[in-house]
Amino acid sequence: MSCFKAVIFDCDGVLFESQRANLAYYNRVQQHFGEPPVLPVHTERAHLCHTAASPKVFEILLGIERVEAALSFAATVDYRQFIPYMDPEPGMVDTLAILSRELPLAVATNRGSSMPEILSHFNLTDYFDVVVTSRDVPRPKPHPDMLLLAAERLGYAPDELLFVGDSELDRDAAAGAGISFASYKANLGAKIELHEHAQLVGLVLGRG
Repeated sequence: MSCFKAVIFDCDGVLFESQRANLAYYNRVQQHFGEPPVLPVHTERAHLCHTAASPKVFEILLGIERVEAALSFAATVDYRQFIPYMDPEPGMVDTLAILSRELPLAVATNRGSSMPEILSHFNLTDYFDVVVTSRDVPRPKPHPDMLLLAAERLGYAPDELLFVGDSELDRDAAAGAGISFASYKANLGAKIELHEHAQLVGLVLGRG
């Protein structure tokens, strides 16, 4: 049996492959400001749109002087239109079903208001005891604030938790919070590397 008392998941790239949805969302804002779209071949910018919180994304894409205007316009864009572009990661639902029967689960994501709608759309709401987004903390990942708040709401010390993420932002947030980190489908130099969700069952519950 592992020493983990609860598991925290990142959303994008861990629960879902969502780059297509995220690019569609940010490109809607780009279009509004007369800027060219971010395409998957624009590797660094596409990665930014997939991992960072919106204020940082808009700062890089549009310049710091347009961040507030971009956030105001983005608040009028209904993200629900992009949710069908999101693809659940293979085995994710089955793994959540198994884990949630044994211990509490949480989400900690740089997403904002879209997270509850996403969980509801994919019938995942009941699997998670705690959901923390960028709107709940002063600083998004890579700062540890989000994970520390999740730990507080879960009722466990940071060293009793496991955080599953797929980016350097996730890795650095976990390190800052003192929470064990598992990288999902990413080469981040983590001690725990996961290639599929089913591996979590054995890791956390001691089952094959």
